[in-house]
Amino acid sequence: MINHFNNKTADVCLILEGSYPYVRGGVSYWTHDLILQHPNLSFHIVSILPRDARLESYYEMPANVVGCTNIHLQLLPKHKISNNTNSLLHKKIIHNLHKPLKALTTGTANLEDFRTILNAVSQIQDPQTLLDSPEAWALLCTLYEASYEESSMLDYFWSWRAVMGALFSLNNAKIPKARIYHAISTGYAGLFATRAHLETKRNMLITEHGIYTNERRIEIATADWLEETASNSLTIDYTRRDLRDFWITSFTNYSRIAYEAAAQIITLFEGNRQAQLADGAPAEKSIVISNSVDFDKFSRINPQAKSRPTIGMIARITNIKDVKCFIRGMAILRQAHPEAQAMIIGPTEETPDYAQECIELVAHLGQAEHIIFTGMMDIVKALEEIDVIVLTSISEAQPLIVLEAGAAGIPIIATDVGACAEMLRGKADEKPNLGDGGIIIPTANPVALANAAQYLLLNPQMRKQYGENMRKRVATYYTVAVQQEAYKEIYKKWMD
Repeated sequence: MINHFNNKTADVCLILEGSYPYVRGGVSYWTHDLILQHPNLSFHIVSILPRDARLESYYEMPANVVGCTNIHLQLLPKHKISNNTNSLLHKKIIHNLHKPLKALTTGTANLEDFRTILNAVSQIQDPQTLLDSPEAWALLCTLYEASYEESSMLDYFWSWRAVMGALFSLNNAKIPKARIYHAISTGYAGLFATRAHLETKRNMLITEHGIYTNERRIEIATADWLEETASNSLTIDYTRRDLRDFWITSFTNYSRIAYEAAAQIITLFEGNRQAQLADGAPAEKSIVISNSVDFDKFSRINPQAKSRPTIGMIARITNIKDVKCFIRGMAILRQAHPEAQAMIIGPTEETPDYAQECIELVAHLGQAEHIIFTGMMDIVKALEEIDVIVLTSISEAQPLIVLEAGAAGIPIIATDVGACAEMLRGKADEKPNLGDGGIIIPTANPVALANAAQYLLLNPQMRKQYGENMRKRVATYYTVAVQQEAYKEIYKKWMD
C-alpha cells in the first residue's frame, strides 16, 4: 500500500479513525468498496490511529488511491524547549484556551470554540508546551478545581493528558491537499476534517455508520479504568460531575463541532439520523443513504450440503459484538439439539484479551468440538457453510453481513440494534411489505437466541421463506447501484 504523504491534490480525502486499511470490519469493507465504485476520482486516505498501532494493512490499495497519511494520537513533535522560551506569550496563549477547553470538557462547545483552539495551537512553536509547561499545568488545575475536584486528581490528570494529547496531535498533523474532505465518523476523524475545512476552505462531509457518541458512551460506561473514588458511597449526588462526564462531554462536543462544520451529514438509516439530530446535527444537512452489497455476487452462493445444522456468526471478535452471548446461546441450543454446531468467523487481533476469554468460555462450557473459531474466511465460502446467521451485537449501524446473508437467501437472527429490525422486517414505507427475513431478539439474551435458533431448526419451510423474503428485499433496496449513484451526486454537488 501507499504509506506516505503525497503532495498531489486528491479529489477526495477520506478520514477514518481506527479502521481502514489496518482493521477489518464493516466500515473498512465499505470504505474499500466506495473507492472502487468511483474509479474516476482520486482518493487520499487519512488513518487516525492509537499511539502504538501496528501498521499492517489488510487491503491492497486501489489504483485511484494517491496517498495515505497516518496520524498517531497523542504523538506530538519533539522539540527542545529553548531557554529563551517566552513564558508571557505562552501564558497568554494558554489563557486563551481556558474558555474553549472548559466548554469542550464541561459544557457545550461550538465551531468557534474549536477555531479558537486551532489558532492558539498554531502559535505555539513547541507543541509539547501545550502539555508540559507550567502554564499548561496551571490551566489543568484551574479546570479541575472548577468542575471535577470531587474526582481523583491523578485520574483527572491522565484523562486530561489523553484527551488533550489526542486533540493537539490532530491539530499539528499535516493536512493532505484535496478538493473535499470526507470523514467516516465524527470523533477524531470529524475533528480533523473540521480543521481541514477551516484551514483550506474546502467543503467537508460526514458519513456515520454507527453513531460515534453512542459507541463511546457504551465504552465509557463499562470502562474499568475509570474507577471513581465515590463509587462506594451510600448516597448518590446526581449533580456531581465525574470523569465519565469528562469523556462523554468531550466526545459529544466533537460530534457537535463536526456537524456544524459539515456541508452534508450522511447516515445509514432513519434511527441513526434521529440520534444525530439529538446530538446537534442540523436537520437540513442530514440525509440517509443505506448500505449496499453486490447482489449478483451473493445471490449466486450455492449452500453446501451439511451433515449437521450450522449456526454462524461472522464478526470481529470484540465485546461490542457480544460474542459471549452467542456462545452461551449456542450451548443452550445444543442441550435440545446436540446435532447442531456453531461457527464463529472473524478476526481476533482487535481485542485479543476478549477473544481469549471467548475461547476459554467455549472450553468451560464443554463445547470446544461444537463451537468452532475459524478465524478469517472468504465471505462467500463462509456463507456456503451456514444455515442461519446470528448477530448478537449490543451496538450496530446497518451491518453488511445482514445484507450479504440476505442476498444469499440465508435467514437471520439479530439483536434489536441499529437498522437490524428495519432490514429484517422492512421499512415503514415498504410497499408491498416483503415479509420478515428472520427473527429479532433482545440484546444480551442467550435464552432468546437459543429459542429463536431452535424455532428455525424445527421449521425448515419458515427458514426458507425468511431467506427468500430477505433476498427480495436486498435486491429491491440495497444494491450497489443505489449507493454509488447517491455518492456520485453528493461529491459532484460539494466538490470545489
